[in-house]
Amino acid sequence: MGHVVFITAAAAMGGFLFGYDSAVINGAVTGIQEHFQVGSGATGLVVSSALLGCAGGAATAGRLADRIGRVQSMRVASVLFTASAIGSMFPFGIWDLGCWRVIGGLGIGMASVIAPAYIAEVAPTAYRGRLGSFQQLGIVVGIVISQLANYTIAQTAGGKTTNHVLGIQAWQWMLGVMAVPAVLYGVLSVAIPESPRHLVAVGREEQARKVLAEVEGSRVDLTARIREIRESLRREHKPAFSDLLGGGRFRLLPVVWIGIGLSVFQQFVGINVIFYYSSALWQSVGINVEKSLLISLSTSIINLLGTFIAIALVDRVGRRPLAMVGSVGMTAALATAAWAFSFKSGTGNNITIPNTQGAVALVAAHAFVFFFALSWGVVVWVFLGEMFPNRIRGAALGVAASAQWIANWAITVSFPALSDWNLSTTYAAYSVFALVSLVFVWKLVPETKGKKLEEMDEVPETKGIAAPGIDTAPQPGGATSKGIDEAPGT
Repeated sequence: MGHVVFITAAAAMGGFLFGYDSAVINGAVTGIQEHFQVGSGATGLVVSSALLGCAGGAATAGRLADRIGRVQSMRVASVLFTASAIGSMFPFGIWDLGCWRVIGGLGIGMASVIAPAYIAEVAPTAYRGRLGSFQQLGIVVGIVISQLANYTIAQTAGGKTTNHVLGIQAWQWMLGVMAVPAVLYGVLSVAIPESPRHLVAVGREEQARKVLAEVEGSRVDLTARIREIRESLRREHKPAFSDLLGGGRFRLLPVVWIGIGLSVFQQFVGINVIFYYSSALWQSVGINVEKSLLISLSTSIINLLGTFIAIALVDRVGRRPLAMVGSVGMTAALATAAWAFSFKSGTGNNITIPNTQGAVALVAAHAFVFFFALSWGVVVWVFLGEMFPNRIRGAALGVAASAQWIANWAITVSFPALSDWNLSTTYAAYSVFALVSLVFVWKLVPETKGKKLEEMDEVPETKGIAAPGIDTAPQPGGATSKGIDEAPGT
């Protein structure tokens, strides 16, 4: 079992890099703005540019992994991460930095697909759910470590991200440090075996037998397992977009629209504003750089704690109750933050917020992250893994994943300009989306807890919406033992 845990943890380094790269830009935003003398629009484009790479990486990772293997694809992602870290550390200009961010995004998109799929394919059935959660855990740990690194670097630089440390500005160190875990990811990929499913697919069955013996034990009938994988590959349907089409005005099947809705609402509540911009956000209401980075670190720790709670509760209390509790909590927290930010006053470097309202905003922001982490941060991927029938699963997840990246990009690129216009109104809009997400789950999303996946295929209607399932075990991040799906984590 220890060997399987090591293999899983090594693969989950992809999730760690996903979380680290997504959040590390948070501490560097103000330094980038000051160094390149750019405004909110250019800043939003640079920060969000990684998401364009994410979409491309997610779209190509499945085919690449099927062609060259899961482990070899991890090494490609490691090279992309490393190149992005070094290039982002020494950019020639703001648009050059944006290009390096796109390259890093390619690595993120690839890792978000390959890691959970690989874990699902090597994990023994009895432990697949717990081991599959390593990917989500890796993401939130990566976020925590990135904020800790940002805070440490800023302190070393005297509290200002444009100050120099060993002749290099602090914000450059923040982006460049990612090269360390990126190289480690590549090194660990050398120490883990290829997925037995891929080995069988390319005719290397003897190697597959050895890997299965390592991860499932010698008491397993290896010949039967190889035969089972071979039969699964033979029967596997490669879904196309045309499989998602149905009748009616909107063409797509209702269950696909539900998946799109879950993905969009997960982003439209503004969660990635916290992870991408919280340092700049707190500085925009008069808090200094050092304290703002410390707040960002504490927020990421709250996110980690909420994720642990979600993992513990999702199979006990169900997906819908967690999602609805999260929606209620996020609505209240975001509305409270909107009220507090309405007391912001001043312009330029003389912006302030009263102490009482500042404290309220701080508590509300932490409460928002906590409610998101214990609900929508985890349950959306559980829902998406369970609700689609196998015949359309890969294509449906691809559409839902694309919707999520697009929604993520829209929120990320728009926030700097919206916050300059009216920060309070921006958070009020996020609270409205959180409230609508509650109604969406209550009226349209079926519960999947406690149902055999075969039974779910037989349920004709749930809450007024067709609710088919899949015929294999779901995994966090939208991956199952059937293969690789082009879906990001969050």
